[in-house]
Amino acid sequence: MEKISDELYREHILDLYKSPANFGELKNPTHKHTETNSSCGDEITINLVMENEKVRDVKFSGSGCVISLVSASLLTKKIKGMKIQDIQKMDKSDIIKLLKIKVNPARMKCALLSLKAVKSALEKK
Repeated sequence: MEKISDELYREHILDLYKSPANFGELKNPTHKHTETNSSCGDEITINLVMENEKVRDVKFSGSGCVISLVSASLLTKKIKGMKIQDIQKMDKSDIIKLLKIKVNPARMKCALLSLKAVKSALEKK
């Protein structure tokens, strides 16, 4: 039975890769940052609209592998409505929980690219 749920989750990951949530650009973001993974060429741009220290809206754009794009999709869904201080506390373990798959050390930079972009965008004013 476990194998079937793993299979279904892999399909879910591939579906998110093909049609990621929150993909695109915001017209008037209050915060924006692009992060690149130099080891593989993945690139993610995060657009945020912040209001009252919370994420009112978020979109991402860019290109990359399945792991980086799915991570960005899941992260943007997670942080919508979150407070800046809570986002700043997020780390590798939070991304792994969102992905629900094992990420080998070589792919960890891909998985964390969007979180790095979000945190960098929040540091800019």
